[in-house]
Amino acid sequence: MKNLPLSKEEVTRLVDAAQAARENSYSPYSKFKVGAAVLTSEGEIFKGTNVENASYGLTVCAERNAIFAAVSAGHRRFRALALITQKIPGVAFGSPCGACRQVMSEFMPPATPVYIAVLNGKKRTVYCKKLSELMPFAFTKFEEK
Repeated sequence: MKNLPLSKEEVTRLVDAAQAARENSYSPYSKFKVGAAVLTSEGEIFKGTNVENASYGLTVCAERNAIFAAVSAGHRRFRALALITQKIPGVAFGSPCGACRQVMSEFMPPATPVYIAVLNGKKRTVYCKKLSELMPFAFTKFEEK
């Protein structure tokens, strides 16, 4: 399956879903809310948010929660992923952590678009990177079909 480009409407719908998921963030320690949404090859959207824990190593990121929700529902192929955070001073955008990038590499071809949105007040800026730009030397068995 080749990834087709997303339409502007699909990108908006995916980022909107990530932003809605962000509202459910459980982040009492960092106060850093993150939302994510993944678009399956069948056109379904699954959402996730970050869930922190007092034992920080047990925290799960929004991106993995979205992917795991989709996988739990039987999906294995994704067209795109979106995530959204608040503005970080001095940084254009916050990108997925290494663990999330590795999980993304398990289920997404290298050319998969990753939309990274930043909230600065009510203003939302969206950046797009290919997964291969975020994870150039992925440890993966992924094969394009």
